Amino acid sequence: MIRNFSDHAANERTFLAWIRTAIAVMAFGFLVAKFDLFLRLAAVSLGAPRSAVTVRGNGFGGAAGIILILAGTLMVALAALRFVRTDRAIESPESQPEGSRIDLALAALMLALGIALLLYLAETVLGGP
Repeated sequence: MIRNFSDHAANERTFLAWIRTAIAVMAFGFLVAKFDLFLRLAAVSLGAPRSAVTVRGNGFGGAAGIILILAGTLMVALAALRFVRTDRAIESPESQPEGSRIDLALAALMLALGIALLLYLAETVLGGP
């Protein structure tokens, strides 16, 4: 029988949840980057001359997609680090404080990217003066 099995199982479930979230963030980054390309192709298909194709945002969608993919990759690395640290803490007889600064930094990054994508989409779809 594994000592502290329920704690280790909970740690593994949390690790897998982080991995699923990271995969979703990376897939969303790919989608955002491709949406930017779609807007450019749609402008051409609607009759705009190829040389006159300009889509507002100047490639922000591609940059945001790359940042989201990098954030997802960072989440995988942090999930692995957190998994190992928690595993050692479960086995350790002394109590260890859990830090959440990295979690808050990732949440702040996702919030900033979400707001930026919202503004980008509003500018692209609604247009501007």
